[in-house]
Amino acid sequence: MTNSMKLPVLARVLAVAFLVLFLSATYAQPAGYPNRSIRVIVPAGSGDSCDILSRLVAQRMAERLGQPLVIDNRAGSSGQLGLMMIKQAAPDGYTLGCGQGGSMVIVPLAYSKVGYDSVRDFAPVALMASNFLALAVSPRFAVNSTQELIAYAKANPGKVTFGTNGEGAFLHFATEQFRLMAGFDYLHVAYRSMAAVFTDMLAGQINATLASYISAQPLAAGGKIRILGIARAQRLPELPDVPTLAEAVPGFTSGGWFGLIAPAGTPRDIVNLLNREANLALSSPEVSERMKTLGLESHGESPEAFARLIQDDFANWGKVVTQIGFKPL
Repeated sequence: MTNSMKLPVLARVLAVAFLVLFLSATYAQPAGYPNRSIRVIVPAGSGDSCDILSRLVAQRMAERLGQPLVIDNRAGSSGQLGLMMIKQAAPDGYTLGCGQGGSMVIVPLAYSKVGYDSVRDFAPVALMASNFLALAVSPRFAVNSTQELIAYAKANPGKVTFGTNGEGAFLHFATEQFRLMAGFDYLHVAYRSMAAVFTDMLAGQINATLASYISAQPLAAGGKIRILGIARAQRLPELPDVPTLAEAVPGFTSGGWFGLIAPAGTPRDIVNLLNREANLALSSPEVSERMKTLGLESHGESPEAFARLIQDDFANWGKVVTQIGFKPL
């Protein structure tokens, strides 16, 4: 073999060796971690999507890590209580939390005084899941498609009533974004909860709502409300006859996300390990099938991709807040 032939071979050998060393450094188990239980703070009550997801993923992660992941529900102040506890915890890998778009992005945009900075105070670990919204209408509202609803709203400005779970809530901003992109006006009716929204929809007191598909689907299956479309880029394979809202309003998609986070400053090797273990848990048949039944879509993103999602969300919803002239509460 000539020297000119040896150089490319040597280069390839060195490249492979570097890749092995890089992956070993990235994904190797940090020395001695974990050697005790890991606390997972869920800034919501039992039965919330964050709670259900965290328990599903934590159980699978515990099996491989050899230590229990203990769920600690800390509901209060739209998730702010739990997030403050995560922020203030020691960044040693033994305190994690469930972050979601509503409390990490919408709350800081909607309120003037929030005790955390979602970009600076947390280390994104793994994006666990996302959901999508559905446009639902009262059975007494005589429209049969998203196009018909938009046409009616344009012909009757301010007469179509949309219920949300509060001024400045995620569903309020999502409805405003839908209005802006579709070009119609409506009357906003703010409630304290989505349960109250659905109660009045069933009675015909309000016309429509944008709600999570998870919460709207059981009522639609029982014939109590009607779903006109879902806020996904493509139709669901399981629901081929349900159109996307983008078919009527090009480009409109909307939904929430849920992810595993840690206090800022958590060592990078621990974050990488937890990211790998969370993604392995999400890809397990038991977890992925359970998530499908909940109407959730699982993810397997890197910490960097999760961080970009948070920043992109701030840009997207910040633009909506500016366009509608919303003043922080």
